[in-house]
Formats: sequence, C-alpha cells, structure tokens
Amino acid sequence: MTREVVVGGCPIGDGRAAHIIAEIGINHNGDLEIARKLIDAAVLAGANAVKFQKRTPELCVPPEQRDILRETPWGLITYMEYRHKVEFGEDEYAEIDRHCKERGIPWFASSWDEPSVEFMERFDPVCHKVASACLNDDNLLRAINATGRPVILSTGMSTPEQIRHAVSLIERERLLLAHCTSTYPCGIGELNLRMIQTLKAEFECPVGYSGHEVGLPPSYAAVALGANFVERHITLDRAMWGTDQAASVEPWGFMRLVRDIRVIEQAMGDGVKKVYESELPLINKLRLNR
Repeated sequence: MTREVVVGGCPIGDGRAAHIIAEIGINHNGDLEIARKLIDAAVLAGANAVKFQKRTPELCVPPEQRDILRETPWGLITYMEYRHKVEFGEDEYAEIDRHCKERGIPWFASSWDEPSVEFMERFDPVCHKVASACLNDDNLLRAINATGRPVILSTGMSTPEQIRHAVSLIERERLLLAHCTSTYPCGIGELNLRMIQTLKAEFECPVGYSGHEVGLPPSYAAVALGANFVERHITLDRAMWGTDQAASVEPWGFMRLVRDIRVIEQAMGDGVKKVYESELPLINKLRLNR
C-alpha cells in the first residue's frame, strides 16, 4: 500500500476512489468566459478538481523563440505576444477562484517559474503541480517544496535518474507522481501504462496518470493498473485553436470518463474470492453435487 496524501481535504492513495483532475491548462485561449464554461463542464462531469497553467513569459520563453511569428486567432503575432495573450493575470485568477468556490470545486495550477509559484500562493491552492518540462528545474522544485503544500510531479520526457533527483528535492510525505508521455496527442504504443506500477514500487507514494492520448480506454486501463488519480485535458471543442486541444476531452466525453472510472472501481472488488448471495440459487439449480 502506498502512503496517502491529502489534497484539498481529499485523501489520495490506494483503496481510495481515483482523484479525477480536469486539466484546463491554456485551453481557455485567454478567454475568461471559456474558462468559466470549462469549470462548469468539469463540475457537471463530476471531476474532483480543475487545473490551470501559470507562466511568466519573459522567463519561460527561450530568447531564440520570442520573435518567431505565429498564426493565431489574434492574427500573425510573435510567440512572445501569443504567450501573453493566453496568460491570465491576477484579476482573471481572482474570478477563477471565485467561480470555483461558488461551484464547489478545488483548483490549482502548474507553475512554470518561481514568480508564478509566488503568484499562485496568493490563492491558497490545494497543491502545486510540476509540469514534466520543469522536472529538471531544481530551483523551481525547491520553491514549490518550500510552500509546504502537496506536490504533483509529472514525469514525462524524463529518465529514471532525473525522476529520482527531482523526487529527492520534494518532501516525500507530500509527494504524488504522475506518469505520462509528453507528446500531444500521444501514440498508444508510447503510453507505457505499466510505469504506474513501476513508480509505485520504487517511490511508495500515490501515482497517477496524466493522459495526452486521443480517446478514453487507456485512462480506464490506468485506473485498473492502480492509478490513484487521473488527469486529462478538457476542452469545449477539440477543433478549437490551441496546441493541447487535439489531445483533450470534450465535456460529454469527460462525463463518460468519470462515470466509467467509477464503474471500473466498483467492478475491481477486493481480490478476496467469495460466493455471493446472488449465486446461491444457481448453485441449487446447476450443481449436481451441492
């Protein structure tokens, strides 16, 4: 059994229902009304939490990429201009915080730089997320660990040695790991879901699955393999503009995701063989030697 970690009052670990996170990320495309609709869709589906992303573009965009021109809904603009267009500030996150509290759903974010961690701390988040791209940023990990909050560490595009080093910087009692492959969308043959069990065996902490594939079956398999939480991107429409939209799940699909995970959990049972009361009439009817 892995140790439990409590996130927003909800224990996450073996023997508990999978914690389902609707990753909004930047699928709002800088539009606060879209963000509200995505929160509402997550609530309607029965998700346990919603997640956003927070960056300081000046720190997160490499200098050689800043002036690259990109076609966007705002026209042909530089990559740096685009990053600012999709980045929410304090007013927008204050509204997100208000809306989530009104809807009764916890929220948090993956912070990509140290000022973003400080920014998120203003909203008393239930936890912090480390994106796979940031797993090798020791200073960021130390800053997140210093908050004293639970930490979800995503492990995409990382070697076992890199994961072990990152884990060494986080207090183990507050650590959760997320297995993922950082391709959007990810090919089925590269999902490697058995890594969920590998990570559990080595680190003895809650391990979840952050899926970027098209479709839902691998997420169901992840739960059957013991994932303690599941994170999937949510979108209003997979055809919307944006890099994460194609690997996201639309509202009706997210409802199916939550519903079917709960069915799978119920069906898994406890692994102890027993004769159920519903079988007794069949014993009397079908067995010669009763």
